[in-house]
Amino acid sequence: MILGVGLLGGSIGLAAKSKLKSVKIVGYGHSDGSAALKAGAVDRWENDLERAVRWADFILIATPVQVIAPTLSRIAGWVQPGTVVTDVGSAKAAIVSAGEAAIRPPAAFIGSHPMAGGSKAGVAAARADLFEGAACVVTPTATSDPAAVGRVRDFWQALGGRVIEQDPVEHDRLVALASHLPHALAAALMAVQEPGSIDIRGKGLVDTTRVAGGDPALWREIFAMNRGNVLAAVERLERELATFKQALANGDDAAVFAWLDEQAKRRNALG
Repeated sequence: MILGVGLLGGSIGLAAKSKLKSVKIVGYGHSDGSAALKAGAVDRWENDLERAVRWADFILIATPVQVIAPTLSRIAGWVQPGTVVTDVGSAKAAIVSAGEAAIRPPAAFIGSHPMAGGSKAGVAAARADLFEGAACVVTPTATSDPAAVGRVRDFWQALGGRVIEQDPVEHDRLVALASHLPHALAAALMAVQEPGSIDIRGKGLVDTTRVAGGDPALWREIFAMNRGNVLAAVERLERELATFKQALANGDDAAVFAWLDEQAKRRNALG
């Protein structure tokens, strides 16, 4: 079952139907489901959440991040024994805590976060190949059921993901550097542009600011949920910019080159 069939939920549905031939996918959300059905992301649409949850043996919550914890509490009494519940939220510590409190054995909650997305929202933008080669972080804790962790790992691997296991707290620290800070930086780069600079824009500006076109409401909630880690990441960035600024102000071209060269090597190593 997929709860929330937008870009991520729809892409999960398309990928699962492509890779896991025997699955039957039920979708649930606030719409009538016609767009999800037309896109082929789900096999059936359910308007009754309790009935959808009781039917499922694997539940994936792909709602906006701030809705995930309340949703877990809402469905807790309907989740059947042996069912595994996971999510796609990009801040994990609070969600995993809420999930483990709500979804109790013999069911299980295991947090996960696929590092995939796009600038367009909605199931119409969903793609079956969205997770091919993407890092998919699974965030078990010391009390997690190993069999449930295995099911979540296997699921993301089947969809083409490169699965990484991380502690939820460490995940939130690292994702602030790898995802949340780049979004804030892209927005900041757009904030300093002028009409004239936009007129002469090249691929450098377009490529580095692509993610700034994302949904502001979604990103406001992500930043709020991971506030402390995002602030720490911004401070690290400020220190790096201060190092560059000081070397430039001092006319220390060798230091500027060394700084640029080190980061070029690190970037090129990404492939």
